[in-house]
Amino acid sequence: MNPVRIVVVDDHAILRDGIVSLLKTQAEFEVVGVAGSVADALEVVRHSSPDLVLLDYGLPDGTGLEATSEILALNPEINVVLLTVHEEDDLLFAAVRSGAKGYLLKNISAKDLLAKLRGLSQGDVALLPAQTKRILSEFAKTEPVHPPSQDEAIPLTERELEVLHLLVAGASNQEIGSKLHISVHTVKNHVHHILDKLNVETRRQAAELAIKKRLVSTGRF
Repeated sequence: MNPVRIVVVDDHAILRDGIVSLLKTQAEFEVVGVAGSVADALEVVRHSSPDLVLLDYGLPDGTGLEATSEILALNPEINVVLLTVHEEDDLLFAAVRSGAKGYLLKNISAKDLLAKLRGLSQGDVALLPAQTKRILSEFAKTEPVHPPSQDEAIPLTERELEVLHLLVAGASNQEIGSKLHISVHTVKNHVHHILDKLNVETRRQAAELAIKKRLVSTGRF
């Protein structure tokens, strides 16, 4: 298996170098670029084609949210994980809305950071359990999902729409199962059927199509 190609973006050289040194100890990761600003990050991403960008929230020429949107505009398949000192829920929700696949505090341990980055390749999100709980709780306050119109002509069942709704929120299979009170095996079957019916290959593509076609109500995270 090819290593996960990573770009590390942080304007503090000591922290950036520390993360790079940590990643270099792991054979499954390959650091293909570093940057200290939004502009430099975009330039590095264009030339290095990473699988993952580990991104500081606060940068000299913009925020990590702005950088996330621009990075995903270059390649929506890139996993973006924000590193931050900010614990506020509104920033966490904004990060998820921007398309980030993770939002981790900078005081995270090296062991936990590596575990979260490994989980991305399995379709997980890089969030701490308490963060995921807050996101799902907030997401539950949004309007319920609605069936697609005849114009959309995508025959998803009511249960598949519920699963899709949670996929858009970034929930893992385990979290979806817990929320809907079904087994992980059943969740996997629903996800497989959703991908097949939407004619997409990944969960992210399904979420993007769901938002584009308004198959679910994204509301406020």
